[in-house]
Amino acid sequence: MRHLLLLLMLLLTPLARAQELVVPTPEAGHANGGVEPAMVPVPRPELVVGEVATPRFRLLYTAKAEGSARQLASNIESIRDTFVKVLGRDWPGVTEIRVGVGREEFEALALPGGAPPGWAVALAYPSHSIVLLNALTLAGPEGMVTLRHELAHVALGQLARRWPRWFQEGLAQNLTGENYSMTHYAALFRAVTQEKVFRFEHLHDAWPDIPSDVEIAYAQSAAFVAWLSARYGPEGMGRLVDEVATDQPFERAFGKAFQSSLWVEELAWREGLAARYGWLPLTTSSSLLWLGMTGLVVAAYVRRRKQKEAHLAEMEAQDVAEEAEMRAALEAELAQQRALLAPPPPPPPPLPVDGVEPAETAKTPSSADVAAPERNEPAAMHGPEFEDDEEGMPRPSKPTVH
Repeated sequence: MRHLLLLLMLLLTPLARAQELVVPTPEAGHANGGVEPAMVPVPRPELVVGEVATPRFRLLYTAKAEGSARQLASNIESIRDTFVKVLGRDWPGVTEIRVGVGREEFEALALPGGAPPGWAVALAYPSHSIVLLNALTLAGPEGMVTLRHELAHVALGQLARRWPRWFQEGLAQNLTGENYSMTHYAALFRAVTQEKVFRFEHLHDAWPDIPSDVEIAYAQSAAFVAWLSARYGPEGMGRLVDEVATDQPFERAFGKAFQSSLWVEELAWREGLAARYGWLPLTTSSSLLWLGMTGLVVAAYVRRRKQKEAHLAEMEAQDVAEEAEMRAALEAELAQQRALLAPPPPPPPPLPVDGVEPAETAKTPSSADVAAPERNEPAAMHGPEFEDDEEGMPRPSKPTVH
């Protein structure tokens, strides 16, 4: 599956190269390798209102961060156990974690003389075994990754002092799981195909300036430390910790722990890079076949969708034309019916003959005049004539009573 995602990322190479002009913003910082505050007794910050204690941790929290600190205390010991499984050793003492909410509290919890950088959301003081955390970071998806990264620097700082930069960053990424990201795989793919893998002796103290080279440095450091851990196991890593703790140079401690030199191990690691991060895994993997099939399915879907949209647009245009034609026919039929039902125009007035105006047309009696006699008819029927008729009519004789 990672081959599929990688090939898609490679198709976006112009975008990736455009990002080379922008320096990535870090999300965590550590004082290891820089100037840390002096090892003097440090009073508890006034902002702290309480603490939660576990066997190997002490969590100080502000009033706003109490819930986050108590939740973190429930699994902080298991996180440390995973470190022991990789390093083969546990660092001594109790580690203090200071938890606040927001930038203002985060800076107020810092050690005197060790203010966090403006871009940092977490900070480690390895020599003091103290970690600063912004509780808002823990709520995000990268919160636990940031915490593990800072604890890795504390672990190395407590176990020994003379760690090269590439080993610190490589081990931190392995302990946090960052070495499995597609960004690292793509960076190593670019480094292999462009023959730009750095020598680790050049990454001992200095770090590249170009953002794309920084990605390669991080990725190859994580990959090499993972390769060493898988090759020699916790026992070999534990021997390395013990040798470095004696304050001898790292290359000498490396040789004693692994019975080999750093350059020999680096050459052995480089021999397998092309097989793991070059074109060969893509061309020999069945993932390429699945990627091709996926591309064909997507292309067929896009084509089918365009055809369907064109067909729908054609049907819609046809419906609009038919509707306009029906509307025109209906309007023509209505106009014809109006012409048939319209009254004929009145006749023109007669023209005068020899200067004499024509006689006025006799007034046509109105309906009221015609109906008037009908309304008076009942009254006329009660006149004298009708009374005489009523008197002249024979009346029936009365019956004789015996």
